[in-house]
Amino acid sequence: MDSYLIQVNGHGDHAPMLDVHLKNTGNTISPGKVKGRKPRWAVRASEMSKKTFNPVRAIVDNMKVEPNPKKAMISLSLGDPTVFGNLPANDEVTRAVKEVLDSGQYNGYAPSIGYQSCREAVAANYNCPEAPLKAQDVILTSGCSQAIELALAVLANPGQNILVPRPGFSLYKTLALSMGIEVKLYNLLPEKAWEIDLEHLESLVDEKTACLIVNNPSNPCGSVFSKSHLQEILAVASRQCVPILADEIYGDMVFADCKYEPIATLSTNVPILSCGGLAKRWLVPGWRMGWILIHDRRDIFGNEIRDGLIRLSQRILGPCTIVQGALEHILHRTPAEFYHNTLSILKSNADLCYAALSAIPGLQPVRPAGAMYMMVEIEMEHFPEFENDVEFTERLISEQSVFCLPATCFEYPNFFRVVITMPEEMILEACSRIQEFCEMHYQGAEGAQDLECDK
Repeated sequence: MDSYLIQVNGHGDHAPMLDVHLKNTGNTISPGKVKGRKPRWAVRASEMSKKTFNPVRAIVDNMKVEPNPKKAMISLSLGDPTVFGNLPANDEVTRAVKEVLDSGQYNGYAPSIGYQSCREAVAANYNCPEAPLKAQDVILTSGCSQAIELALAVLANPGQNILVPRPGFSLYKTLALSMGIEVKLYNLLPEKAWEIDLEHLESLVDEKTACLIVNNPSNPCGSVFSKSHLQEILAVASRQCVPILADEIYGDMVFADCKYEPIATLSTNVPILSCGGLAKRWLVPGWRMGWILIHDRRDIFGNEIRDGLIRLSQRILGPCTIVQGALEHILHRTPAEFYHNTLSILKSNADLCYAALSAIPGLQPVRPAGAMYMMVEIEMEHFPEFENDVEFTERLISEQSVFCLPATCFEYPNFFRVVITMPEEMILEACSRIQEFCEMHYQGAEGAQDLECDK
């Protein structure tokens, strides 16, 4: 029989060292050989990676189409306000980051949930009597997308389900499926400016429902919910005892004839994790600064959800410290004129795009009230040569070099999404090309019927 002596040595300020002395009284132990096991390579991708699926990438990457070489490409597909250069960050914002970088004081690790002073700055910016906030209610994250990931991870277990808008931001489904969480899609109503079908929403709730995602203002719809509609949503959540994950990254990005209501200001009893960040309103998506605001006035989340968020944040050591150092300056010194000018440009672009597309036979745009997007319905019966919105947008690229995102990416076929952040002249050119394309392929009722008969 083999005998083994394990000795622990340690003295003074040094940690104990584990010395293992092997005394083999029998057979020789040969390194690299384990009885009963034949070494072989068996490296496989994890189940989580296999479950991770981004519908936007899956659809767009499979669009094997080349733009018209005679026309410069106009991409209306990417929700990045910096792409065209016409919406720069404010000078105060960039100055704040430069000063922090020059100070050399923010080059090290920060606490995983962010510096206390930075969390205080975020809390102060969003604190109000209707929804009070303190630093302990703020978790800083690497962009709003990580805020959503942490919120989902703390609220839902594998096998549970979450309620997600349709049409809706594809990341919700991508994250949920990778975590083994079922996605139930509730309908938005284009004829009601994309309000939630509340009856359908409530019918989806069961004992395994972990949370309701409410995205307001909306990507991809550009819609903004009224106060009364938000109260109706909260009534459903309250009746069913379902917490809300509020994606409010476009908070306050609403046009002048509309008012933004943070959902947490309208409820005292529904616990809410509100996710936001600098990306859109401050026009710096690449800076990766987001946050979770914990609204829990009835102590329904209690310490468990707060502690869970802290533990989850420790997997990655928080967002960029340079941006954290500039955060108070950014939040409190960005001039109101900057926000006003950004929204004026977006509103003007939205009106221009809506008017131009409304005049095109076969298209039905839904007027946006905020954010950076507009959804456009394709009356597919008038374009019978195309099977669906994906084929429609593919041909739009190949013939007119205009790239709009097919709404199949958002679980809503026969629409496409337009981004309204580009310069005015580009909007006019893109809409002119879309009109030319539609006029080329549009079929009236009789023509469409004849074409169907020929198939």
